Amino acid sequence: MCSWQQPVNEDVLFLFLILILILDLFLFAQVAARGSDTKMLLALRGFAADLRASLGPTRTLREARRNVLATQQPPARLLSQGKRSPAKLRLRTRVAVSLLLGGGLLAAWALADAEKRREEQRTRAEQLRRAALGQGDFSLVDHRGQRRTKRDFLGRWVLLYFGFTRCPDICPDELDKMSAVVAELDADASLPPVQPLFITVDPERDHVEALARYLKDFHPRMVGLTGTSEEVQEAGRHYRVYASRGPPDQDGDYLLDHSILIYLLGPDGLLVDYYNRLKDKEHMAQSVRRHMAKQRG
Repeated sequence: MCSWQQPVNEDVLFLFLILILILDLFLFAQVAARGSDTKMLLALRGFAADLRASLGPTRTLREARRNVLATQQPPARLLSQGKRSPAKLRLRTRVAVSLLLGGGLLAAWALADAEKRREEQRTRAEQLRRAALGQGDFSLVDHRGQRRTKRDFLGRWVLLYFGFTRCPDICPDELDKMSAVVAELDADASLPPVQPLFITVDPERDHVEALARYLKDFHPRMVGLTGTSEEVQEAGRHYRVYASRGPPDQDGDYLLDHSILIYLLGPDGLLVDYYNRLKDKEHMAQSVRRHMAKQRG
């Protein structure tokens, strides 16, 4: 003999059904806010309408609850044949339908969100291509005193940052972040190594020895580049780097106001992506992996 030992708490099931409805409507609103196409929105409206219909013909939550309570049967025991009361079956059917519709709506939202992200990436890549950043060459001296050009780094992925060694906080923070990204990518043996590259915007003070001392605090593979004012300005011009010297203090020291971006260059030496201060190392590492996978694919 098998029987139900406790009556089903239909109030709990009904509240669970309402929560599913609220979640589905929230996801629908998220998709609408992200600007999905009209066909997707119409389909999601259909899901929402079907979901509301699963609550029965009632129009308000109070009427819906009254409708469910009115269908309750006395807590009759189920006999060995395994039969259940019609009221319980109806409510469980509604819950099952709501769960199925909720899952469908969630899947539709995920597809719409993924497509929107792909479209954003395509738009970003097109904008970078039109901007024609990073297409020029440079000829500078590295922190070991060797003349280097952009051709020396072809065939490798490069993370490039423009700054200066006497920057009090922003440059060290960005170079620390860049070093952490390179180290994280190095830990994945399936990925090609990334070359970290630092170009000074203060060539008057950042000579070869100053760069060599400064870069000891960052990734051991990082290369620092300097040169004459004209050479440095020419290198920065290809990436539209902004740099402006501030007024000197009593000791003749000064700061530089400059653009704060980390550039990702592909193996062909062209700009693939860029990252501002708001992008953390996790975002950057994920982005570099995605660009590498796209090139392999």
